[in-house]
Amino acid sequence: MIWNPSEGINIGFFTIRYYSLMFVIAFGLGWYIMKHIFKKENEPIEKLDTLFIWTVVATLLGARLGHVFFYDWEYYQNNPSEILLPFRFNPEFEFTGFQGLASHGAAIGIIIAMYFYSTKVIKRPMLWVLDRVVIPVASGAVFVRIGNFFNSEIYGHVTSKDNFYGVKFVREDEFWNSHSLSQITNTVNKNDAFNLIQNDPKFADILNQIPYRHPAQLYEAGLYIFVFLILFFLYWKTETAEKHGLLFGYFLILLWSVRFVVEYVKVSQGGIEETFGLFSTGQWLSVPFILVGIYYLFVAEKPFEDTFYN
Repeated sequence: MIWNPSEGINIGFFTIRYYSLMFVIAFGLGWYIMKHIFKKENEPIEKLDTLFIWTVVATLLGARLGHVFFYDWEYYQNNPSEILLPFRFNPEFEFTGFQGLASHGAAIGIIIAMYFYSTKVIKRPMLWVLDRVVIPVASGAVFVRIGNFFNSEIYGHVTSKDNFYGVKFVREDEFWNSHSLSQITNTVNKNDAFNLIQNDPKFADILNQIPYRHPAQLYEAGLYIFVFLILFFLYWKTETAEKHGLLFGYFLILLWSVRFVVEYVKVSQGGIEETFGLFSTGQWLSVPFILVGIYYLFVAEKPFEDTFYN
């Protein structure tokens, strides 16, 4: 499969990027799921608006800071103005959008936000909130990885073209870091240049040099669907949610175990793995979450009295 999608949907004066669209779908679906959970729990829907806003801000801010500190601090410590701005100033000014989001950072951001939401807004135990929020979070993770696939980022290691699952990412960074797209195609517009690489026979040799890779984003997205379905079933069809922290524990174990395993086929994203070795950065960061999840499997219990929080 040769993968060379456009950046998004062009509506004339504006382009809706597929990656941004996936985030919109993720947050929208999350709101819909939590709406039904709030109805089941007899919580005012008005409190859902605050939860939605806090979750969006915590996700994006946490993911951004997570990327900065976990994966690319060497660069951002010398370019601090680019941390929260959608621009690059070095080597020249360029609008980049908010590139670089780390899921581990997003998870930390959401947990912190849920602490304040539980104490200041909904007046429920923090674990009560987390047990329910993880359901839409798991569904959101699916769409984030699909967005990564559209962006041709976080792809996997090289594989044989004979494998049915192999994908040739025409826009992959690793290949173009050592080749000049504009010089090869003599085209300034990147989209036009990539389309020439794919479709113009005179660039067939260049196209053949781009390797086939594991679509690691789709592996991860597919497994996250199962994580979501398991959590969804446990909440709606069992009494798991009555034990504070149990659903949260299952979420941490399942989701971050998926991340740990899929990392074995991913191209390195850099970060602390260069210092600690053995595991990738994503694997090192997943281990604490898995351990916390195991902890909650053993300590989760039904609270004696919930009325104190109401």
